[in-house]
Amino acid sequence: MLTSDLIRPLLRFQGQHVSVALVDPQDGALQATAQELIELFRSQLGQPQECWEQALTTYIGPRLDYILVRGLAKVLTDGATFTPVQAPHTPTVVRETMFAYGPVFSSSDMLHPVSREGVLQSVASNLQLSADDVEELLFADRHASYRLSDTGPDWTPVSLLARYNLELTRGVLYWASQLTIEVSDNYKDLWKFIKLFKLMFAAQARPDGGYHIELDGPISPFVGATLRYGRQMAAFLPALFLCQQWKMQATVYPPQGRGAMNYQLDAANSDLQSHFKRSDTFDSRLEADFAADFAQKIGARRGKWRLLRETELLLLGDTVMVPDFVLIDTRDEQRRILVELVGFWHPDYLRRKLEKVRAANCSHLLLLVYKGLNVTEEDFQGIASEVLFFTNKPVMKDVMLKVEEMAHRIYGPPST
Repeated sequence: MLTSDLIRPLLRFQGQHVSVALVDPQDGALQATAQELIELFRSQLGQPQECWEQALTTYIGPRLDYILVRGLAKVLTDGATFTPVQAPHTPTVVRETMFAYGPVFSSSDMLHPVSREGVLQSVASNLQLSADDVEELLFADRHASYRLSDTGPDWTPVSLLARYNLELTRGVLYWASQLTIEVSDNYKDLWKFIKLFKLMFAAQARPDGGYHIELDGPISPFVGATLRYGRQMAAFLPALFLCQQWKMQATVYPPQGRGAMNYQLDAANSDLQSHFKRSDTFDSRLEADFAADFAQKIGARRGKWRLLRETELLLLGDTVMVPDFVLIDTRDEQRRILVELVGFWHPDYLRRKLEKVRAANCSHLLLLVYKGLNVTEEDFQGIASEVLFFTNKPVMKDVMLKVEEMAHRIYGPPST
């Protein structure tokens, strides 16, 4: 991510609103700069990181757009891989062997009979290395000495400029006290990244569909590790761009000392694209087979129910449960049955799953449980959800009978 010094000069203020000056990825002059940087960076393949920094400094020279250039260079650097020099001895061993000789000087005299060159030769002989290898390894564990081994994504000028915009956008959240988002899809990926970055949240369902989620920001009074949490919140933001419908509002305290300001983004007015990878459509073969079986045997034309994948949440305090499927009655869309497949899982995962099911206390949740698991009907006693066991795979006829039974009990007969 960009450092704050590359973001602060680009903050823009209008009343109580703050924004960040983004670039136009289609601008020809900017594309030329981006292309030059990409080529310069690729030319450093195999060279130490400090050589890249020196080449970048030379490239910038007297340019006035050094904030932009250094920002683009930071994106290139963050996406690349720098690896330490491979050698039979670690830099620590080389230093210990070298420093055991005590202070040395560039040349020898009567008071200092051993020169630095002489020590290098002795250490090289002891470690069976060349003097040049010893010199290189002496401080090879510094990041500046790491060599560029992979230049990262196959950048184009447009993709590099677009990613720079994303980094600027999320960098504003370094100074956020609270982040509020509204989303209507792709909940599973969103919560995966909320958990990954250890963000504190409170969520509630919106009357018109979707969810309202509040995230505590890096300078919230509830957060101690301000800088670390701020980077986590900024790191999370691209997950929001995996959703199709979203809005974001944050309260930020810019370093320019203007007090609390409002920072807003929404899907309708944003071209930002996430670099995070979406989850696969199905988590397991069992889920894929269930969806295919439903489409073949029930389907839209032959059945009265529509099957959707992970479109609803069960809010459980400090966590959530995202059921695998939801069955919606086409005769009355208020009649909904959630479906969770429980099969072929590690015992610890099963334990956590049962804990979530109990916490959900959801009467319109149907659990389809594989009989091969080390569980029985007794393990599900006291839960509000329904349970249907299966041997090899769920039998669709039995599933739909149970769904109709649950819907009639919970919602009554469907409207006609």
